[in-house]
Amino acid sequence: MARVRRASHAGSWYTDNAFKLEEELDGWLKASGVTKSAGVRGVIAPHAGYSYSGRCAAYAFANIDPENIARVFLLGPSHHYYTPRCALTRTTVYKTPLGDLPIDLEVNEELKATGKFELMDVQVDEAEHSMEMHLPYLAKVFHGWPVKIVPILVGALNAENEAMYGQILAKYADDPKNFFSVSSDFCHWGSRFNYLHYDKKYGAIYKSIEALDKMGMDIIETGDPNVFKEYLLEFENTICGRHPISVFLHMLKHSSAKMKISFVRYEQSSQCRSMRDSSVSYGSATARATD
Repeated sequence: MARVRRASHAGSWYTDNAFKLEEELDGWLKASGVTKSAGVRGVIAPHAGYSYSGRCAAYAFANIDPENIARVFLLGPSHHYYTPRCALTRTTVYKTPLGDLPIDLEVNEELKATGKFELMDVQVDEAEHSMEMHLPYLAKVFHGWPVKIVPILVGALNAENEAMYGQILAKYADDPKNFFSVSSDFCHWGSRFNYLHYDKKYGAIYKSIEALDKMGMDIIETGDPNVFKEYLLEFENTICGRHPISVFLHMLKHSSAKMKISFVRYEQSSQCRSMRDSSVSYGSATARATD
């Protein structure tokens, strides 16, 4: 009996018209000028409405070579539901306007058996957009390929749990048939986000935001979860996917497969020039096997 997670944000955060959606994603993937590469084993990509971050996300997803990938692990932050742990889906399939993505029930059970994960209700699953915004791109890139997904909702983890989940997932990173799609936006700046960090030495506010984000991205590229944690504590940058990114960094640290993270695209929803303005930043990165 199929238990379905509907494409609950289709028709609002992105078009539910399959033809239009296909055309839109096609356009962005081509415009990125990126060619797919078998060496890319993971991406970090944004999760805002496609009119804001769809173009930026293409710079990550265009790298995926579907040929040797059997499953995709999705790591997304929880925006509405509080949990100090990670949660797995109760469903068996995630729907998208471009085709359905089946859950890898075997791996889901394996993770459940560790006793470290909770199960999220379908309502929680459908209310969350962070992983859903990656699904149309995945459905598009893997069209015609038998891929399964393992969605993991990453809660408000402490540093110890980030490391623990990273260690649990490390063995999956060792297998080149596994791919990782990590969902995060970057700085949410403005009074509506209660975040107004402004270092005037960079000039305009949007330049200061960019410098702050780039500092974080440079640290993520080093692969050191502890330095990333220090950066977050010092600047409190409102990176909504900080916990999924941290879990990913711990996973790479404990994996025997060596991967290098590189940011390939950075955008802002608008350029802040006064303290009344607000913006959200988006970054796309690849994790490429180096051995």
